[in-house]
Amino acid sequence: MVNLNDATGIIKYITEAQIDLWLDGGWGVDALLNEQTRAHNDIDIFIQEKDKLNVIQLIKEKGFIEVIETYTTKNHTVWQDNKNRIIDLHIFNFIEDKYVVFEDLKFPKDVLNGVGEIDGITVKCINAESQVLFHLGYDFDENDVHDVKLLCKKFNIPIPKEYEKKIR
Repeated sequence: MVNLNDATGIIKYITEAQIDLWLDGGWGVDALLNEQTRAHNDIDIFIQEKDKLNVIQLIKEKGFIEVIETYTTKNHTVWQDNKNRIIDLHIFNFIEDKYVVFEDLKFPKDVLNGVGEIDGITVKCINAESQVLFHLGYDFDENDVHDVKLLCKKFNIPIPKEYEKKIR
């Protein structure tokens, strides 16, 4: 589990090294909502490829080791420490200062224009509309329903069709 103190600690030791990061997933949702709304198994962090080696060195210094999962790739790795805290690390590139490229996917740069807060720390995030879109197209669980419901309510986003039966 990654609790509030863990999340702020991870964010601080990366950003204090002058490395930009963006939150996604549950902590990204909670940052956009400016409060912790549920427990989190991990923290999803997006960083630029140019910072990859520095971030990996930093998290290794904090005791994290890479966990090989069936879904990990060159640009998506999972790191865990002996306290079972998990960092889900996503590596992306900016292209032509207009796009974000992650794996084989290309998004408009404004996908990263979300800003939120975790325990008084301002953080950059995947924006609310993109967070909702990224919750589509897979078998979602109760955490996904929770997150989508809160994002749609706070940001006046229409509830996606595949969530309508679970949310209404």
